[in-house]
Amino acid sequence: MADAQENAPVFNIQRMYLKDLSLEQPNSPQILLEQQQPQVDINLGVSAETVADGVYEVCVTATVTTKVGDRTLFLIEAKQAGIFELRNLGDQTQAILGIACPGMVYPYLRAIVSDVCTRAGFPPVLLTEINFQAMFEAQQQQLAAQGNGGDAPSLN
Repeated sequence: MADAQENAPVFNIQRMYLKDLSLEQPNSPQILLEQQQPQVDINLGVSAETVADGVYEVCVTATVTTKVGDRTLFLIEAKQAGIFELRNLGDQTQAILGIACPGMVYPYLRAIVSDVCTRAGFPPVLLTEINFQAMFEAQQQQLAAQGNGGDAPSLN
């Protein structure tokens, strides 16, 4: 009976936290007088690394660059992270780290980016929903094409 419990699949959320956050307005206050519509560029990234045996940190990073012409209106870089315990999940571990965990972390990141925009005096930037499964599968295909099908939990 004890062996069955020791080998039972484990998936626990240990903690969610804001790992890094920065806001820059390098051309304020002059650029705030511009009447042009700003261009918004959003880049997202996901990474996972082993913290301890069976414990992983999964980070979702957003970089939001807003420009008027060639000048930066504001730049937000935010990294939301979670610590997850995953044990006895076999081949599913990588998929859980690349799909389920980022899906749990991402809503926190969306709220933070929106809140920082508002607190900086701008309309909120609303990050769209992300299909982490499609993102993970595309990444796996890219790794397979490169002949690098390793077991490392890095999802960069």
